[in-house]
Amino acid sequence: MGVGLGGFVDGILLHQILQWHHMLTGENGGEPMDTVAGLETNTLVDGFFHVATWAFVAVAMFLTVRAWQRRELAPPWRGHLGMLLAGWGVFNVVEGAIDHHILGIHHVRDDLGAPLEWDLAFLAFGGLLIVGGLVLAKSGERRRHDRDADRAERAASRP
Repeated sequence: MGVGLGGFVDGILLHQILQWHHMLTGENGGEPMDTVAGLETNTLVDGFFHVATWAFVAVAMFLTVRAWQRRELAPPWRGHLGMLLAGWGVFNVVEGAIDHHILGIHHVRDDLGAPLEWDLAFLAFGGLLIVGGLVLAKSGERRRHDRDADRAERAASRP
C-alpha cells in the first residue's frame, strides 16, 4: 500500500500541485511542459501513472480485507505506519533510480533545468523513509511481543 500511496504523493504533489515535472518532461522524455501539446501528452501519461498507483492501493486493500476475513490479527499501528512509510520509500528509490537516472524521462525539478541535487535528495529521502519505516515497524513488533508476554505472564500467575 505504501508504494501506491507514495506514487500518489509524487503524482498529486509534484506533478499537479507544484508542477515541478510530469512523466515525460526530462531530456529523454521528449515532451516539454511549456507547450499545449506537451502538457496534453504529459497529462495523459500522468493519468496512466495514477492508474498504476491506484492499482497498487487497490490490491493492497484487497489483501488487507482478505487477511481480516481470515481473522488474522491486524498489525499494531506502529507496524502498519512503519510499513506504509517503508513502501513510500521503496517507491521513491525505485522510481527515482529508473525514471530520473536510468531512463532520464523526468527529474524532480524539470522546471529548474533538472539539477542533480534534487534527484539525489529524492533518493536520500526515499532511503530515510525505508529505514525510518522499518525501525518504526520493528518497534511496533517489539511492543506487541512485550504486551503479549505480559498477558501470558499474568494469565499464568492466576490461580
